[in-house]
Amino acid sequence: MFAMVADMGRPAPADGHEHLRWRLAGADPERPALLETAESHEGRGELAGLELLHVRARSIVNRVPETSGMPFRWTVNVYRGCSHGCVYCFARPTHEYLGLGIGEDFDRRIVVKVNAVECLRAEMRAPRWGGETIAMGTNTDPYQPVEGRYRLTRGVIEALAEARNPFSILTKSTLIGRDIDLLADAATRMPVQTGLSIGTLDEDVWRATEPNTPNPRRRVETVARLRAAGVPCGVFIAPIIPGLSDSDDQLEEVVAAVCAAGATWISPVMLYLRAGVRDHYLGWLRAHRPELVADAERRYRRAYGPSAERDALAARVRAMIRAHGGPEPRRDTPFGRRPAAAARAGRPDPQLRLL
Repeated sequence: MFAMVADMGRPAPADGHEHLRWRLAGADPERPALLETAESHEGRGELAGLELLHVRARSIVNRVPETSGMPFRWTVNVYRGCSHGCVYCFARPTHEYLGLGIGEDFDRRIVVKVNAVECLRAEMRAPRWGGETIAMGTNTDPYQPVEGRYRLTRGVIEALAEARNPFSILTKSTLIGRDIDLLADAATRMPVQTGLSIGTLDEDVWRATEPNTPNPRRRVETVARLRAAGVPCGVFIAPIIPGLSDSDDQLEEVVAAVCAAGATWISPVMLYLRAGVRDHYLGWLRAHRPELVADAERRYRRAYGPSAERDALAARVRAMIRAHGGPEPRRDTPFGRRPAAAARAGRPDPQLRLL
């Protein structure tokens, strides 16, 4: 069992335990869930350096508020935290809700909902469940390294396929290739969408900004494998980081590769920095690329970059896609994010015009 580690200035609990907002594995059901202690396991082998916090979720299907601007209404997240270590990850603040930190805690202390599959089966059997599409990968990556051990995402896919319940999956990981058999079979019987996030093929930028993710060129190969198996698979060129991965040469390299792989849709997404993540990212930038800090602070006074810059970026990528014979722009995708103002007005975000 790991010792408690202070993160982002937050001291370790005095009693040596974490208090999480789920009923925990092996917990006394008479005690309040918030006060129960996680069952902590030390990661071994490929998971060495991780602390795996087993919890028993009371439910696994989450409703997304209408005001969120998301194009999906229901999600399933079997893990919290992510060992991919992406410096810009928008999900980092969700660890604060659990009483954990958004830095090293988020990268190394992974919450595992060990009963996720049984929860899902129970919730889909409920008379009130209407079989709506369920989105995965909307918070942390369902195919991050711990999935190789726990196989919860595979179990969720099996349960959804058995129930003929439509679903979508978004990931940065080539581990999705392990489940091509399930995905291909499911896609013949119900709507299934998959998406890979490939922000750049520049190896220096990749290693610096998302150090524990699979090589992006292997992700391109995974897109090709999914398409060859008949599984719809698109690509988010995301995030495109101003000053790091937004040159014409860098963008064209990604566009050419994913067009050749047969991506069913391609969408560029400029870096998004929500509250909390902005400070984390700027701290990383000061340490690694200090010459870019002033420009980033100007550009990201809010979570989204300026709309004019996002429009220009979308136009550049759109032209590249057409030049490489890629898919025509589309709006009907199970993925994406719109600024709240656009969502309230019922208007698509210009950043997502390629969808």
